[in-house]
Amino acid sequence: MCGIVAVTGYKKALPLLINGLEKLEYRGYDSAGIAIINSETKNVSCNKAEGKLKNLKNNLKNIEIPGTVGIGHTRWATHGKPEVKNAHPHIDSSGEVAVVQNGIIENYQELKIKLQKEGIVFNSDTDTEVIPHLIQKELLALRQLKLESNGSTLLVALRNVISDLEGSYALAVLWSGAPEALVVARKQAPLIIGLGEGEFICASDTPAIADFTKIILPLEDEEIALLTPLGIEIYDSNNERQYRNPISLQTADQVSDKKNFKHYMLKEIYDQPDIAKYWLEKYLIKDLKTDQFQINYSFDTDFLNSIERIDIVACGTSKHSAMVGKFLLEQFSGIPTNVFFASEFRYSPPPLLCNTLTIGVTQSGETADTIAAISMEIKRRSSIGDRSFKPNLIAITNRVESSIGRQIPNIIDISAGIEIGVAATKTFFAQLLSFYGLAIKFAQIKGSQSNENINQLVLELTKLPGLVEELLEKHNESSEKLAHDFFNIKDVIFLGRGINYPIALEGALKLKEISYINAAGYPAGEMKHGPIALLDKKVPVISIATPGQVFDKVISNAQEAKARDAYLIGVAPQCNGTEIFDYLMTIPSTNEWISPLLAIVPLQLLSYHIASHRGLDVDQPRNLAKSVTVE
Repeated sequence: MCGIVAVTGYKKALPLLINGLEKLEYRGYDSAGIAIINSETKNVSCNKAEGKLKNLKNNLKNIEIPGTVGIGHTRWATHGKPEVKNAHPHIDSSGEVAVVQNGIIENYQELKIKLQKEGIVFNSDTDTEVIPHLIQKELLALRQLKLESNGSTLLVALRNVISDLEGSYALAVLWSGAPEALVVARKQAPLIIGLGEGEFICASDTPAIADFTKIILPLEDEEIALLTPLGIEIYDSNNERQYRNPISLQTADQVSDKKNFKHYMLKEIYDQPDIAKYWLEKYLIKDLKTDQFQINYSFDTDFLNSIERIDIVACGTSKHSAMVGKFLLEQFSGIPTNVFFASEFRYSPPPLLCNTLTIGVTQSGETADTIAAISMEIKRRSSIGDRSFKPNLIAITNRVESSIGRQIPNIIDISAGIEIGVAATKTFFAQLLSFYGLAIKFAQIKGSQSNENINQLVLELTKLPGLVEELLEKHNESSEKLAHDFFNIKDVIFLGRGINYPIALEGALKLKEISYINAAGYPAGEMKHGPIALLDKKVPVISIATPGQVFDKVISNAQEAKARDAYLIGVAPQCNGTEIFDYLMTIPSTNEWISPLLAIVPLQLLSYHIASHRGLDVDQPRNLAKSVTVE
């Protein structure tokens, strides 16, 4: 969610901070700010602005801040409105300590009241502001012990403070008393250190580091680190010094070119044929001896043989992909599967059953709810001695170097490349492909499908790149024209059945996210059980009707909407029955199993063009963030 950049070294801090914050703009934010230790005055210079980063840059246009140690932040509001006073960094009453934070301090009210009783005046509505005041209090106590003013002193002060903090955080702290030092800490929120030559940059996500260095050192949970131009000291929660090797950053995945597209979102929708091609090349291998296709994973899959049940935890768009995955894993592979909101799973988990595979799905690999749910599952399964209850885990993510990638050894890399648009498109498509791969793998293991059926599904998947390219060519312009009819629409209903019910949910979510139109997805057969009361001439109904066992039922459900004067839009092949629709977004007539991969494309385009036609910020819609790192 929020973005952190912090630097120390020999180069001027301001350009590095601004460059890093620019790389984090895609995450979604509502204000921005920087703080730098002025190397001439030895004071902390702080500048903040409401709204986009360009406002902060305008504030700094004619300002020169000499200094090589600084912190920067793009804020996504959790406590306090998006106003300058609530923007980060936050500074203590002496003006000596500056802090930026991601996450939520759950006991901040208790800490704030205590500080206020001691005479501290607060200038913001945030939870973060308690931290610089607490650090300054610790520094005063340490000074009384006649400790030197240096980075180690700041490290001790922050360590003492975080022992009193409840919740999640990623922190970067500077102190004018230690003008070359930077102290950072994390708990359940990502933080990565980039290693240069005598220079270090710390950030909440790798794109902010990619231009600076190719070598990174991710902080582990509950670690704290001191960074100076001379090196890095990392300590765990027991105050024991940590030593480990840095890793190489895969920079090709950290840059994105908008090319000639108006928005990143449209460009990323157009990336999907290439994603399909890459997935086929990476994961689908033909065994020349048996003439059968195999799914190729980078981890040992022997443990899958004993799996009798699957639990999937995910949020938002990732949960919709998991719902398609559930359909495939149950109906194609014969494995009982449940999908849970990660935020609910943690507090109301299902009963423990043996030989269960738990799958965490998160495009960023940093989704706090998903990571917390996986952590809980590891702990509760590890506490049972019976080997059949061991934590069998897989993560499906776009960021193998992320927190979930370090938490789970078995990673399915969706390999979609960095996605700038906050509303997920190509990563959803790539997640779907990952579930098709798992379904094929389990069908082979369990013998739930004949080789002929498996090969038929694989054959249909190999056609995907060309089919998606055709859909993009066919529907981009027509969706733009249809978007004009949606200019004053306030409510839209999406319908689907079976494997395409999750696509109805995803289509509704995309429309909500970027156009701010109230949209809801329903199983088509459930319309008559309540939602049909919403229908009239002003409420369009978008129905996904793909040939298969429920096609006639979907058409009948669409008839019910038509009878209530709803404007009816179909996502379906041109075939008998689809003449009912007032407008038809045609998709190829193909195997029902792969229809979600095709049906989603025109819905993505329609949502994009509606938002664009309304003049909205398509890539960074209001109130949303790309990487949701708070519960």
